[in-house]
Amino acid sequence: MTQSNTSPLPASTFPAKEVAVEGARLWVMDSGGEGTPLILLHANTSTVASWHEQFVAFHGAGYRVIAFDRRGWGKSMADPATGPQPGSIAEDLEGLVNALGLEKFHLLGIAGGGFAALDYAAWKPSRLLKLVIAGSNGKFTEPEMQDFYARIAVPGLTGRLEVRPYLEVGVAYRSENPEGFQRFIAMEHSSRQEGAPEQALRTPNTFAKISTIATQTLVLMGGSDLLAPPALMKTWARHLQRAQFALIGDAGHSINWERPDEFNQIVLEFLSQPVSTN
Repeated sequence: MTQSNTSPLPASTFPAKEVAVEGARLWVMDSGGEGTPLILLHANTSTVASWHEQFVAFHGAGYRVIAFDRRGWGKSMADPATGPQPGSIAEDLEGLVNALGLEKFHLLGIAGGGFAALDYAAWKPSRLLKLVIAGSNGKFTEPEMQDFYARIAVPGLTGRLEVRPYLEVGVAYRSENPEGFQRFIAMEHSSRQEGAPEQALRTPNTFAKISTIATQTLVLMGGSDLLAPPALMKTWARHLQRAQFALIGDAGHSINWERPDEFNQIVLEFLSQPVSTN
């Protein structure tokens, strides 16, 4: 089914600003409003530019939607004069939350943003209302997961920058929306600042670590994801206390970009369920 990601709204549609955290000035898009905050963490191949369809749908549903370019990505600039480098995404997120005066919020992370969302959820559980992890291998240290990562790698292709978009975006989307795929390639090629160090997790992701996460969690999978296939996501997600699963059958790794209508509907249905602490 062809979806709507052909001409997302420009960045200027929603307010954007710099927010200072320790060691960086984060570029933040914030829809504003009085709704429950929903923070989005982008993938390693993207920036806030990947979230336009989600901003429209989630803000339209009444949420205050917030996304930021990670340190060293997009327009977020490291500032060594104010703190050590490169820090962790989880610590930058906590700095942003404090700067914006937020108390509790929903958190959604996709792919590399999913690594950080799990890291943050285990560290600051009292902050979170609900958690969504989409299209993410979780970046786990367990030998079981390391073996899984190795088994699904494509010899001669996995890790090569020039072919990465073809692994990141599913074949169905590439065949039906070539213009959208070209925009994805352009975003991916310009997403990370040259020479910017990758931020480590605050603490390594392990099964024992995520087993402490009691937050209601949606694990959203793409049936055609070559980098985090459903079998891989189910392997680590079974260690979460309160996970539920959803699948978009023909979506690749960049689920929110490829299938925004289905993605948004599934996330909104999950968020609309009563928040339970049991």
